[in-house]
Amino acid sequence: MDGAGAGELSWIRVLDRSSTIAGGYCAKLLGDAGADVIKVEPAGGDPLRRWSCGGGLADGEDGALFRYLRHGHRSVVDDPEVREEDADVLVTDGDGALGAADAHPDLVVVAISPYGLSGPYAGRPASELTVQADSGAVAIRGRPERPPIQAGGQVTDWVTGVYAAVATLAALRAGRGELIDVSWAEVANLTCTNFVDLADSMRGRPDLRELPPARSYETPSIEPTLDGYVGFNTNTRQQFESFCLLIERPELVEEDPSWAMYATRAQRWDEWNRIVHDWTTRHTTADIVEHAALLRIPVSPVLDGRGVLEVEQAVARGVFLDDPTGSFRMPRRPWTIDGEPRPSPRPAPRVGEHTGRVERRTPRRAPRARSGDGLPLDGVVVVDLTAWWAGPSATGVLAALGSTVVHVESAARPDGMRMTGALLGLEGQWWERSTFFLQANTNKLGITVDLPAGRELLLELIAKADVVIENYTPRVLESFDLGWDVVHAANPRAVMVRMPAFGLDGPWRDRPGFAQTMEQVTGLAWMTGHVDDQPRIQRGPCDPNGGMHAAFAALVALDRRDRTGVGCFVEATMFEAALNIAAEPVLEWTAYGNLLGRDGNRSPRAAPQGLYACSGREEWLAISVLDDVHWRALAGVLGHPAWADDPDLATAAGRRMRHDEIDAHISAWTSTSPLATCVAALVEVGVPAAPATDPRRTAEHPQFVARGYSEVVDHPVVGPHPTPTVPFRLRGVERWIRSPAPTLGQHNDEVIGGWLGRSPEQIEALARAGVIGDRPVL
Repeated sequence: MDGAGAGELSWIRVLDRSSTIAGGYCAKLLGDAGADVIKVEPAGGDPLRRWSCGGGLADGEDGALFRYLRHGHRSVVDDPEVREEDADVLVTDGDGALGAADAHPDLVVVAISPYGLSGPYAGRPASELTVQADSGAVAIRGRPERPPIQAGGQVTDWVTGVYAAVATLAALRAGRGELIDVSWAEVANLTCTNFVDLADSMRGRPDLRELPPARSYETPSIEPTLDGYVGFNTNTRQQFESFCLLIERPELVEEDPSWAMYATRAQRWDEWNRIVHDWTTRHTTADIVEHAALLRIPVSPVLDGRGVLEVEQAVARGVFLDDPTGSFRMPRRPWTIDGEPRPSPRPAPRVGEHTGRVERRTPRRAPRARSGDGLPLDGVVVVDLTAWWAGPSATGVLAALGSTVVHVESAARPDGMRMTGALLGLEGQWWERSTFFLQANTNKLGITVDLPAGRELLLELIAKADVVIENYTPRVLESFDLGWDVVHAANPRAVMVRMPAFGLDGPWRDRPGFAQTMEQVTGLAWMTGHVDDQPRIQRGPCDPNGGMHAAFAALVALDRRDRTGVGCFVEATMFEAALNIAAEPVLEWTAYGNLLGRDGNRSPRAAPQGLYACSGREEWLAISVLDDVHWRALAGVLGHPAWADDPDLATAAGRRMRHDEIDAHISAWTSTSPLATCVAALVEVGVPAAPATDPRRTAEHPQFVARGYSEVVDHPVVGPHPTPTVPFRLRGVERWIRSPAPTLGQHNDEVIGGWLGRSPEQIEALARAGVIGDRPVL
């Protein structure tokens, strides 16, 4: 087949009519797994072909970002032989999706748009900044005395593509047509707001007028050193105490236990930072990283697109590859199956290179395709050995899509994310109040099995699974003799997915890593923050990003298992998943020498762009002028002032050079205007604009309400609260959450008794021995 990919998904043909990063990355993921991706372009080519953050591409030159997204794809222009009925998947920006789904009921149609295809905001103009703002993902980040700050690097655009790809593979596995309606705004809310709306509901919805702004920064986090910046995160009490030992102040917690609470450090911000910086600024980044790693504190140098190329873990594992033209470097595919070499990148196509060369075909359906109206992954059994957020988000999306997922913990070592429930108070069953746990573990069964005593029980459970997923540091499962060889012997048909932070080999193999660590090391934090400030973490997206990449790889591996009858082993690292969505700083540096950095709420894709204060308290307006049409429309809303007629401002380059001046004019307008009035006026003329929604009230957002994005879930401990679901809709699915997150050990009787055949007396004996339990042993 001319140009078709070789690999796991070689039976799939994808027509891609999208023009966004999200659509392109969805197609890239499918293509990297072997699908035949045909890019359908206008005569002038996809606009991304002409894109570079620094501009200046030569005539006819395709930008590095386009080539990164399109390696090995085919390109056609106005080709009547390329028909939707020949394809398995159609990827769109939303235009024509409904018609295609109706006309071709066997086709999987993926519609990726800012707000989704339905609801009062459908079709509203948007940008990365306005989507983040409207979803609550901007107002969560920053210090109260300064404006909120966006997460840099177009991060939610990229992660939207991963969610779309996971839903696509699930639909294909079901063997029937589907309309997958993906909302960029819902992705931004799900991945970047830390579920503070759910926490606010659990607190009884206090009056926001009496509360400080929602935004804050973590600490310790990114700190200055003698020669740069270093990044930490201390998600556990042990990690924080180790951090105090690192900075040679172990007595801090002994003298004042409240230092262990984030609220104290936030309230005593200046005092705390003097303590930390007095030590960090006297040591080099490399020395700090070395000593922190020995103390098992999640740590990383904070790097830009140039520095990340030199990370010893990336070098040792050969993470970065050359583009086939040799003109830039890029991260490789972030997962493997059975340790097989990843495919080498093939050249990106020229505009219309394959017009007239695409053969007709009859679409094929997935092996062992399921039929009927059930959820796409009905019948798939997943043993979930994950903890915190990245792993549970992977199994959570599989559960939402229909899998039966058993989340396995130990009463002696519960899922670490449960411990964040203490932020809502220590009375009662506080370990059941973690907002992250309550969202990521809906639709799951929950059991406790302590290791090593319960190892045989766990192996019996694994024998019934289609997929086993874990995300501990590599040494953990190996210490219990539960590696791939053991799992495969217990269940030759099972797929095992391991999600180590940095990989199963390399010098950073045994280091713990969380979302914060990934943002610090990959360049995402380097692009986040005010221009005159230090780098800042993005607060979360790398966790679900790692989870969705692992879920995607698991579904690819299931496709292989279904064809061969033999299980396989997947490695899917958080680090490499994060590098794939943080590719642009590396692409820009290696292709053009452009070093991307912090630019506040501005963007190389828009001018002007920013967050502007309106009349009233904490009323922030996000505006993005993406092109000259938007500029003329904005000028009209401002009343066509004389300054806006300056010919120098007629182009994006000219506006960018005088951005400060334009900002001053816009701020003068917004400062005396109500926020809602400004948003309505701009949206009416097609300018991307949105309020910086308070993340503590996003469940009330009219678009989210109309699409049923949050569902009220009645949990046996915390009661009924609106809980975010998944950021896409499928036809016929009216409700995503079928059961609340399990309480600790809630389903021990059902699973250990019913599934594994233990009698009530045996279960009681296991509880007496501490092998199982329903309360933490702390």
